[in-house]
Amino acid sequence: MPDPGKRALVVSNWFSVGADRYAGYTPQLVAKLRERDWSVTTASSQPHRPARLADMVCTAWRRRGQYAVALVDVFSGPAFLWAEATCWVLRRAGKPYVLTLHGGALPAFARRWPGRVRRLLGSAAAVTTPSRYLQEQMAAYREGIRLLPNAIDLSAYPPRPQPAPVRPLLVWLRAFHRIYNPVLAAQVVERLRGEWPQVRLTMVGPDKGDGSLGEFQRFVAAHRLAPHVTWAGAVPKAQVTAWLRRGDIFLNTTSLESFGVSVMEAAAAGLCIVTTDVGELSYLWRDGDEALLVPPGDAEAMAAAVRRLLAEPGLAARLSQNARRKAEGFDWAAVLPQWEELLWSMAV
Repeated sequence: MPDPGKRALVVSNWFSVGADRYAGYTPQLVAKLRERDWSVTTASSQPHRPARLADMVCTAWRRRGQYAVALVDVFSGPAFLWAEATCWVLRRAGKPYVLTLHGGALPAFARRWPGRVRRLLGSAAAVTTPSRYLQEQMAAYREGIRLLPNAIDLSAYPPRPQPAPVRPLLVWLRAFHRIYNPVLAAQVVERLRGEWPQVRLTMVGPDKGDGSLGEFQRFVAAHRLAPHVTWAGAVPKAQVTAWLRRGDIFLNTTSLESFGVSVMEAAAAGLCIVTTDVGELSYLWRDGDEALLVPPGDAEAMAAAVRRLLAEPGLAARLSQNARRKAEGFDWAAVLPQWEELLWSMAV
């Protein structure tokens, strides 16, 4: 029988990710809490926005006797309204709640709606974020935002030595969506294939349906890159390590970022990181020591960073080793106790 204080409601929009329900970070947190004998109620699994909102608020009210504390994910856009509505119900139910801030677009949203953001954040018993970038950017709307980093299962990524020399085998792991700028990865390959005809790019991730996949495919066709590019589509979480290990260099092309779990996973797997320097990425990764950072949207700069890895003796091994050491500090064994302490302190 779970301890009466170890009962939580977790509210987010991550249960619409598809068949692999544990692909996102918050579902993994739920699974880890349950392993530690927490009773966790979740919302929402509804695929359509109106039904999702209704499920969140109804679950918060109808099942108020089944949880002692709530954890609510806060994103920008429509998801911010879902958090507002859910927290209104939680206040009526007399339940303490913790807000967790996500998404590289949240600071811009806050500048547009400062009153709404300040009211929501001020109403919470505690506010957390996995991102020093968001902690800094959102400090004007709530004092004392706590940094609780995203975590990975380090045991799923056994260390491996980088081959010497490093090979022109590139891996990209995100969703096909405009904020992740997948076509930039193809533009990098287009710039490298003259010098490195053996260059290969593996793209791993689902199609989010905003036209990004079509744009990527049209660029590949127009520049005759098909022999160099493979799209694996969405893969189960359990297969991520195997797909990462098909490459030596990880490309992260995103235009917005609040943490970058996929980058941390690639670092844990021993890949060399070439990433845009947006959001949390420039806070988390030391350029030239743990990763190579380039401006967003700059295909030539990213291609030049890959060239450095392929040409400079010792660079790839140094980046790989240092990035792996960084990833070791983000294991669930270090992060989960912090979540338990916070939720427990709110529940009793």
